[in-house]
Amino acid sequence: MQTSSVNDVKIYNLSHGKSLPEWLSDRKKRALQKNDLDIQRRIELIQDFEMPTVCTSIKVSRDGQFILAAGTYKPRIRCYDTYQLSLKFERCLDSDVVAFDILSDDYSKLVFLHCNRYVEFHSQHGHYYKTRIPKFGRDFAYHYPSCDLYFVGASSEIFRLNLEQGRFLNSLQTDAVEHNVCDINPVHHLLASGTAEGKVECWDPRVRSRVGMLDCALSSVTEGTEVEGLPSVSALKFNGSLTMAVGTSTGQTLLYDLRSSRPLLVKDHFYGLPIKSVNFQDSLDLVLTADSKIIKIWNKDSGKVFSSIEPEANINDMCIYPGSGMLFTANEAPKMNTFYIPSLGPAPRWCSFLDNLTEELEESPENTIYDDYKFVTRKDLENLGLSHLVGSALLRAYMHGFFMDIRLYHKVKTMANPFAYEDYRKDKIRQKIEDSRAQRVQIKKLPKVNKELALKLMVEGDDEAELCTRKKKGKVGETHTDDERFQVMFENPDYQVEEQSEEFRLLNPIVSKVGQKRRKKLQLLAKQATDEDETEGRGSSDESSDDDKSWVDEVREQRRLIYEEGRDRRRQERKQQDRNTTLLDEDSAQNQTQGRKPGQQPRFFQIKAGEEFRSFGDVAHKQKLQKASLEERLKLEERSGTVNVADTAVGSKQFTFTLKKVIKHCSVSLTFSPNSGGGCGPTCSDTKVLIHPPCKPVSLACQLYFLNVIL
Repeated sequence: MQTSSVNDVKIYNLSHGKSLPEWLSDRKKRALQKNDLDIQRRIELIQDFEMPTVCTSIKVSRDGQFILAAGTYKPRIRCYDTYQLSLKFERCLDSDVVAFDILSDDYSKLVFLHCNRYVEFHSQHGHYYKTRIPKFGRDFAYHYPSCDLYFVGASSEIFRLNLEQGRFLNSLQTDAVEHNVCDINPVHHLLASGTAEGKVECWDPRVRSRVGMLDCALSSVTEGTEVEGLPSVSALKFNGSLTMAVGTSTGQTLLYDLRSSRPLLVKDHFYGLPIKSVNFQDSLDLVLTADSKIIKIWNKDSGKVFSSIEPEANINDMCIYPGSGMLFTANEAPKMNTFYIPSLGPAPRWCSFLDNLTEELEESPENTIYDDYKFVTRKDLENLGLSHLVGSALLRAYMHGFFMDIRLYHKVKTMANPFAYEDYRKDKIRQKIEDSRAQRVQIKKLPKVNKELALKLMVEGDDEAELCTRKKKGKVGETHTDDERFQVMFENPDYQVEEQSEEFRLLNPIVSKVGQKRRKKLQLLAKQATDEDETEGRGSSDESSDDDKSWVDEVREQRRLIYEEGRDRRRQERKQQDRNTTLLDEDSAQNQTQGRKPGQQPRFFQIKAGEEFRSFGDVAHKQKLQKASLEERLKLEERSGTVNVADTAVGSKQFTFTLKKVIKHCSVSLTFSPNSGGGCGPTCSDTKVLIHPPCKPVSLACQLYFLNVIL
């Protein structure tokens, strides 16, 4: 049970709460009732008071014992016995029910108007008779004195079917193109029909002639009323002999006195939705009007709102249990709502315990809902130019804004923005253009990061979408590129897939094979969807084994390539290291030859004309030899016997060789002359050195050596 308070009127929703499925056992139901608080507070006033999918209309028999409801799917009628608080019977029908009526005081005589122009009669035992009307029907009414059924629908005629004679009578020809609803006054039996042009035609069944016409479309447009199209009559209800309520398709309810062509009162729901049902509550002079969103209860003399009800599901029909404060609604949901308003009247006799139950319930304060008022903020007042009304009786302060009369708001808004309709028209045109653009071919742009991966995912997503389209499974979920959880992978460069890395190359054969298997599976499913008769899947084990063997071979090949690339890379590193070492050795030798310390800046030399330039080392070497002594030059000559050769273009090879010294013997004769001074030894001036052939001329070193021996 749910309790709410609107305008200080308590409203109890007896159908609120969870519904237990029928297939649950009694033990499980009792266990759920012990543990679940919502189920404990749930009141199941009538057992199985619901439809499989949707309930379209609901009525109460005149004796008050039976409640009949029509719904779908499948089309059916259900009858509930209020004395037993349970379902009495259920009958399935051939087509959906547009309208039905109870001709007797109980359920023994029923009439159903179907959507396929059939009229079906049921008796107490079940189906009795079926006939067909010339045009599609929308509503009908029963005239008790003459036993005539009057059918209105997509035709200018009102068809008459006499149940006493069992035949169609002459139709009533009207000026309207189509009729939506009809009703017969319970006192003087005046027939009223609401047309699609917004007019109400009144006929006297006794003389079968029209006695009056009301233009409700023109009367419904009052000051401050916003109407988008031509109002048509969507609901019609008589109260007493002189009062009639007319509901329009734009959400207005007009209250008429049959003696006047002008409405006594115009009540607007401000939703712009068609009025589905109109009922009267005589004890308090209230009118209950319902559209698909809300049920409003208001005084028929002043139009002041008494209370309102907003169900969770859209409303299709509404009826009041006679002489009580209980009402039922048929909704666009399986469950039919049951509301109890103690202010309207007591509980019915078959559920009198509700009065005691509601008195004991704790009152839960609810926010007051103001009808016929518009909530505006200070900014809205400034835009409308009504800031000077702050503090006056026209604005009622509430929270962060104010409540103002809806009629004043519409009048000021029309004066402040006279081009509102043009703006609305432009917005509608822009919306239609955008809808048409959405049907064009959309070009998908690849991201900057991981383009190959994004392209692959897009292709797979298109394949899945095509498969789902063929199998008619509905829409496909968004791809990884559109999913917000994976957006970073296609935006942040840190998530770039390195295809040349060792890990990727080893895993790529496995991933590619999995993708190939997935594509093959999608193709197979697509082929099965297009041709269900052909059998697929032969030799699947061989294909799977071949695929496994192929990806294993690919992994091995990748390992071999990675090993060879690593080996070549190591060779190149060693060659580069050797090359760097050779260059360093040459630099150190050159520094040593030029007498330059490590890290010392090189010297510059001038090339003279006529000299051949070989290298900076040769020039320095010549200059050093010119300045060196004989001994140093001899040492350098002996040292030059060792040669270092480095060929960097071939591969940095080094070899050492020594020139062999050929020793040839020569005969030397020495001649001494006696010293004139009578000395005992020879002198340099008296000594002669003779070198006999076959010796070649003796080098300077040999001469110095022999001279040293002689001395």
